[in-house]
Amino acid sequence: MSFYTEQELVSLGIKYGSNVFISRFCKLYNPENITIGNHVRIDDFCILSSLKPIIIDDHVHISAGVYIYGSAGIHIHSYCNISASVKIFTETDTFDGTCMIGPTIQREKRKIKSLFMTLEKHTVIGAGSIIMPCKLGEGVAIGANSFVNKDCEPWTIYAGSPIKKIRERSKDLLQLL
Repeated sequence: MSFYTEQELVSLGIKYGSNVFISRFCKLYNPENITIGNHVRIDDFCILSSLKPIIIDDHVHISAGVYIYGSAGIHIHSYCNISASVKIFTETDTFDGTCMIGPTIQREKRKIKSLFMTLEKHTVIGAGSIIMPCKLGEGVAIGANSFVNKDCEPWTIYAGSPIKKIRERSKDLLQLL
């Protein structure tokens, strides 16, 4: 895997800490809005696109093929892991037929659900999941191929399409910090 050098990251305008590895095959739109902490890795074929801030704290891994879209922005707190092929949308159109849809239509003719999203500490999202505008509480675990369309309670495991609460998640990992 080929990662950007420090000089390249500086030239992109990203604000970043130490031990940051971002694949050269990652597409970063509006990189001046991206702030990255320490010990972060973003793998090949990811897309990070937002008009508002994308904030990634410490010890975060974003696996290959993850897309983070939408104008609303996102804060990914420390110790989060986002598995391969996850899609995160910070905004979405309403599809009920009462309005127009799509980015080529004026915003006043659309009904957009938009949310500055938060993935709290220790959140893990399984491969292939789709996350719509919502909040993922601390310690949330999302099973692979899940569809998340509502806020998720802290330290809870969810899975399915749409998601269902499976059970509480152990907090034992906090003793390893």
